[in-house]
Amino acid sequence: MSFLLPLALGAGSSLLGGLMGSASSAAQNAAMNAINTQDQNFQLGLYASQIANQEQLSLQSTMFDQMMDERSENMREINTLRNVDMAERKADDEITKKFIQTITQ
Repeated sequence: MSFLLPLALGAGSSLLGGLMGSASSAAQNAAMNAINTQDQNFQLGLYASQIANQEQLSLQSTMFDQMMDERSENMREINTLRNVDMAERKADDEITKKFIQTITQ
């Protein structure tokens, strides 16, 4: 019967080792799940930051486009006024030439 003691000890240690291995495996799984959750939250934060940056860039782009449209319109108005001014000067020059011709005749 002395041979039963080592068998009982072996069976007990393997049973204890199995329980400890199971607990260790569960702890590792829990740690891995925590790391995965943390990584997913970090990725979600990066995605949210990227979306916010894209929205900001879109807003800046829209504001820039509006400013450039307004500037172009102002330049067209300035050019039109400049053309009108040149036409008035030409008309004034013609009137002055005709006036001088009437005086000198």
